[in-house]
Formats: sequence, structure tokens, C-alpha cells
Amino acid sequence: MFQQNFFRIIIIFFTLNVLFVSCATKKDKSEVSDVDWSKMYQIINNVKEPVFKNKVYLVTDFGAVADGSFDNTLVFKKAIQSCSQNGGGIVSVPFGKYFTGPIHLEDNVNFHLEDGAEVLFSTNPKDYPIVHTSFEGMELMNYSPLIYAYNKKNVAVTGKGVLNGQANETNWWPWKGSTSEGSFYGFKEGQPSQKDKLNLPALMDMAQTDVPVEKRVFGEGHYLRPNFFEPFGCTNVLIKDVKIINAPFWVLHPMKSTNVIVDGVTVQSHGPNNDGCDPEYSKNVIIKNCIFNTGDDCIAIKAGRDNEGRKVGIKSENIVVQKCKMIDGHGGVVIGSEMSAGVQNVFVEDCKMDSPNLDRVIRIKSNSRRGGTVDGVYVRNIEVGQVKEAVLKVNMFYAIYGDQTGNFIPKVKNIFLENITVKNGGKYGVWAKGYESDPIENIILKDVIIEKVENKYLLENVKNIQFINTKINGTLVESPNN
Repeated sequence: MFQQNFFRIIIIFFTLNVLFVSCATKKDKSEVSDVDWSKMYQIINNVKEPVFKNKVYLVTDFGAVADGSFDNTLVFKKAIQSCSQNGGGIVSVPFGKYFTGPIHLEDNVNFHLEDGAEVLFSTNPKDYPIVHTSFEGMELMNYSPLIYAYNKKNVAVTGKGVLNGQANETNWWPWKGSTSEGSFYGFKEGQPSQKDKLNLPALMDMAQTDVPVEKRVFGEGHYLRPNFFEPFGCTNVLIKDVKIINAPFWVLHPMKSTNVIVDGVTVQSHGPNNDGCDPEYSKNVIIKNCIFNTGDDCIAIKAGRDNEGRKVGIKSENIVVQKCKMIDGHGGVVIGSEMSAGVQNVFVEDCKMDSPNLDRVIRIKSNSRRGGTVDGVYVRNIEVGQVKEAVLKVNMFYAIYGDQTGNFIPKVKNIFLENITVKNGGKYGVWAKGYESDPIENIILKDVIIEKVENKYLLENVKNIQFINTKINGTLVESPNN
């Protein structure tokens, strides 16, 4: 009897132990799919629009002329400085076309374009002074951005007007030196470009070998295009309602900035590297109610390139994207490829994406020279019409500048997609390739419906990918063994 009871106790013990382990395993897996969206609301509640004095400085009172040819550069500068020196307010640009060089914002200034106002920026590089700026994840001394704020507080660009960079195939764009993208952007073989060894390659070498920024002097003769709007090292930044067209390079580039709101902005620019919005080394950034129709990524979250990114070490984090529309672009919401300092807490919701020229919905890209960690990309309530290549693409072997291999294996984990509907999914539902030594971890698709896609997924070195109530081409997808 004793022996019988002993064996019963042993059996009960092992049964309970198996059940406990099983439940714990299930809990561990499900924890990834239980996203705490309260973090997003916390970010939103903590980021407030800057407030400006209700005092208006009309640029026409300072001598501005709206004939499309008079150079208003000094007029705008005088109005902005007068506004800031008197405690701030609104520098207002009335109806009409205003030609200008770069616009430099000062503390507590809202540069406001009234309905029907259009600012036409010079395409003459000589009109742009050399300032501390950034190019593709590397700091340098280069042409001023078209609109620039350096270490300022409470700055804004608002209104229903148009900011026109006037870039095209005859200026700025040919500097890319495009020879293999299908569009040459006006470049012809033999012309100088950023690819020449004393230009972008030289900057890459300087960044990799820690040459001080003040000695990285480029500008004339080096063909590195300026960003359009760059708040550099700023706090409390707002860009609202304006339309931006024909940019030389990246369009909106919050750099080392905190508390940034991009609201109701339309970006329509199909030049090379015409990313719509690129927060870099930036924290607490809200991008909402915007339309992106671009020649590159619609939104691309950055965090520095290679050695320099690791040295700066400022993550881009707490990025919220809401109620935006993505049309043409290499990706709807993208992280990388310059992401060496890391990206954390990206929230995307209630967006619409649709175009035969939209390549991916969500994209993460890096390589073993770049490295970096991406932790936490949370996406929900997305309507996709047509996308060309993939709904989700995670590429840890991205390279466009020759050999991009090194000893810095990128880390990507915790990607969550929920309530996504895709009418035409292109080639892949999910395309994800990681490293055997450090696989991509925790990809969850929950309540996702993808139609008209060629392949459910292509996976290499992915640990814990789950398809929860997810249908591809009308069939419920089982989670692969991983």
C-alpha cells in the first residue's frame, strides 16, 4: 500500500510540474503579444505644443517683397531676430511668393505661412553658409539646411502655406550621382557627385576615425546636399500644416532634439533620398495627421552611422506615428539603416498606406558594420491597399556602399503587428533575415489579413515568430516551429 501511494504521489508531482512548466512557457510567449499601449499615451501626454506670445511680426513690415524674385533672406532674418529679442511671437508671411536663402529660427519664434503664401528657396549653393549639420548619420560642417534651428527652444513652422525647395534634375538632385536606381535625377556620367572620393567617402572615413566635427569641412566642391528642415539640438519643436515640395535631400530631420511634433504636414518630393521625416538621436517625437509622398522612405527613424553612432550613443526613442497617409516611398515606417545608437519604443497606429510605388509597410534595416539594437516596434490598425515587396521586412544585411560587414551584429526584438489589413501584399507577408549567432527575436502578427501575396514568409534565423489569428491569402497561418 505504501509503495502504491508513493508512486501515486510521484505521478501527481510530475503531472503538476509539467503543467506548471507548460503554463509558464505559454505565459512567457504571450507576454510579447500583450503590448502595453499606455506607454504611447504617456509619451503623447508629455509632449506639448510650444506656446508663443500673441504678437505678430509681419515680414512685409520689415521690407519683404512677394514677387518671387526679390531676395528676402535678410528681411526674414531681421524679422525673426526682432521677434526673438522681444520675447518671441509669430513671424507671419502673408499671401504671395517669397524668394529666399536659408531661414534660421531663433528661440520662441513661430514662423507662420498664411494661406496662399509660398516660400521659394534659392537653388544656388553659394547662398547657404556652412553650419554644423548632418549627412546620412554623420555630423559635419556643410551647407545650411533650408530651415535651420541650432540649440534653440520653442520653435515652430506653421500655417497653410507652401515651402518649395525648388530642387529638380537641374540642381541639387544630380549631386546624388545616381547610376543604378532607374532614375538618374539629371546626373550624367563624368559629372561631379557625392560619390567622388573627396566627398561622401571622405566624410565616412572622418567619422570612422573620430576626426573632430569642426575639421570635417565640406560645402562648396563636395556635393553633399542640405536637409530641408533641421532642428539640431532643440527642445520643443512644432511643424504644423505646411506643405513641403521639391527637397534637395531629407525633408524633416529632427537631430538630437526632444519634444518634437509634426502635425498635418504634407510632404510631396520625389528626389533622391527624399525621406519624409527622419528623427535622429531624438526623443519624444510625435508624427501625426501627415501625408507622405516621397522618393525614399516616408518615415525613417535614424540613430547615427557606424562608429560615430556608437560614440554619440543617443537612442532615438519614444516615437509615435498616428493617422498618417503614406503613398509612394521605399517604406511606410522604416528604422535604419543609420541606427547604430539604437532605437526603442516606436508606436504606429491608425495609418493608411497605398501605392504601386510603396515598397514595404514596416521595414528595419542594418548590417554588421552598423550594428545597433531595435527594441519595441508596435503597430496596429493599419489599412494597406497595395504594397510592392513586403508587409514587414527586417534585413540585417543591408548594404549600398560596398562592403558593409563588421563585428557589430545588430539586434532586433519585439515587433508586434495587430489588426492590419492588406489588399495586395506583393511578394512577401513577412521577410526577415537575422544572424545565426544573434537571431531576430519575437515577431508577433495578431489579427492580420494579407491578400494577394506571393509568399507567406521568408525567414532565416528568427526566434519566436507567432501568427495569431492571422490569414494570408484566405488561409489561417500556423506559427512555424522556432
